[in-house]
Amino acid sequence: MSVATLTPNRKRDVQVAEIGKDTLILRSRTWERLKFEVEYSRQRGTTANSYLIQGDKKALIDPPGESFTEIYLEQLAQHLDFNTLDYIILGHVNPNRRATLKVLLSQATQVTLICSRPAANALKTAFPQWESRIQSVREDTLDLGQGHHLSFITVPTPRWADGLCTYDPITKILYTDKFFGAHICEDTLFDEDWKALDVERHYYFDCLHAPQAKQVEVALEKFSVFGAKCYAPAHGPVVRYSLSRFTYDYRQWCQGQKSQELSVALLYASAYGNTATLAHAIAQGLIENGVNVESINCELADSTEITRIVEACDGFIIGSPTLGGHAPTQIQTALGIALSSAAKTKLAGVFGSYGWSGEAIDVLESKLKDANYRLGFETIRVRFSPTPEILQQCQEAGASFAQNLKKTKKLRTPRQVVTETQVDRTEQAVGRIIGSLCVVTTRDEETHKGVLTSWVSQATFNPPGIMIAIAKEQNADLMRHPGDKFVLNILKEGRNIRRYFSRQSTLGDNPFANLSTQTAVNGCLILNEALAYLECTVTNQLECGDRWLIYAVVDKGEVLENDGVTALEHRKSGSYY
Repeated sequence: MSVATLTPNRKRDVQVAEIGKDTLILRSRTWERLKFEVEYSRQRGTTANSYLIQGDKKALIDPPGESFTEIYLEQLAQHLDFNTLDYIILGHVNPNRRATLKVLLSQATQVTLICSRPAANALKTAFPQWESRIQSVREDTLDLGQGHHLSFITVPTPRWADGLCTYDPITKILYTDKFFGAHICEDTLFDEDWKALDVERHYYFDCLHAPQAKQVEVALEKFSVFGAKCYAPAHGPVVRYSLSRFTYDYRQWCQGQKSQELSVALLYASAYGNTATLAHAIAQGLIENGVNVESINCELADSTEITRIVEACDGFIIGSPTLGGHAPTQIQTALGIALSSAAKTKLAGVFGSYGWSGEAIDVLESKLKDANYRLGFETIRVRFSPTPEILQQCQEAGASFAQNLKKTKKLRTPRQVVTETQVDRTEQAVGRIIGSLCVVTTRDEETHKGVLTSWVSQATFNPPGIMIAIAKEQNADLMRHPGDKFVLNILKEGRNIRRYFSRQSTLGDNPFANLSTQTAVNGCLILNEALAYLECTVTNQLECGDRWLIYAVVDKGEVLENDGVTALEHRKSGSYY
């Protein structure tokens, strides 16, 4: 949909609807661009979603920011007596949301605020008079009665260190705050036409989550233990019809971000949020130019993590506020790590915000230049809050850094030898064949064996059958006779089961000692941490070159984790594993 088809003349409003037992959504809607940050630049409007659960006790989840305070509270009062509200649950805290909280707490003096520990610390600092009303949680529960026994999930990320999600088992709704959202404003409440949302969802992910893909994957693992049937995000439609697909997309987008050839470490601290806003804009410029960004909030990361990331990256960028004429201690520590750990050939960058002087930015720049690091863009200095023009400049700086990084990489990459043979090129081409990573389990009397392979493909539809290439040292003797049984365990991306198995195997090894298994009907082992498994019976075989080509019929199979992603093997050559 183009910007011209929007309805900018529609006033802001609050859409109220029931989305589950005793559960209302209050969507504060704006049909125009809400803010000038990059994440809102598609100009499709947005919704600030809040949720009200009314069991024996009543809980309000994620009231909106101050731009909606008046119309939101007016609409909320039609569905709730403020004197009966027991809890306000906060997915994260920012200055914008505090304005609405201030009004709410003045009208509902009995309310307890539920939030993560970092959020509680921030609230107590900003509003010391609220301290007795603030309750911090981690992986705790809260019983509202009527079956609403809420579970809390802490999901800290560099951008939202205080992230907290909530699961209600009776409605099977997972309140995901900043996960699984989209900045789009429509009358449609749910995601019935979810394919039409793909562009908005992906853009939202790239702006908010691509620089913190590692932490997003951790959050997805935490979410997977709950039997959610619905995602209730902070922005955009409620996710009911595409929950599995959307979860799969998040995993794929995380993998795609991490698989980029070049990687940049983006290190920053932010006293008032301004430096963080600059960091997000720079990250967007990098991501749009095909560079993986690992965003690190130095106020949360320890020195070991910073060292690991700085050593592994192709370039690094440091951002800092100026506090009392100096950089925060965490940034000074990060700078010291970079100077001692990062090769001098790595590209560097500096940015920051300040109120009066900006000495911290100058110190970072001079220290890096003195150490002979080359800067990938002109140092960015911003006084007070960034403007739309400055954020555009930051995005362009990220793009410039990416291009300079690619040029540097190209200069340092040795050219392939001209005399490379056609055989070498053929092997490289064969190596581009991608296969699912699997563990084949077999049985020799009472001894169980397992071998790692990716040389498997579906061969027939009816009956369902597979083709697998097995070498002699891969227990071929247990699989090449008609009637032989085996289990094909298809591995899941992100779980390092493969470390227990090798390409070659000998009878007597026991790689299953540290793994959870169950015995299949055919007597071979199923790995409980696999993504799926197939019980197979060999029907035909053919000796081909250095492999036995086995055709087997699938007797039985099951997907063990619906939202998982198949692990794949990528090779550079077809002449070796």
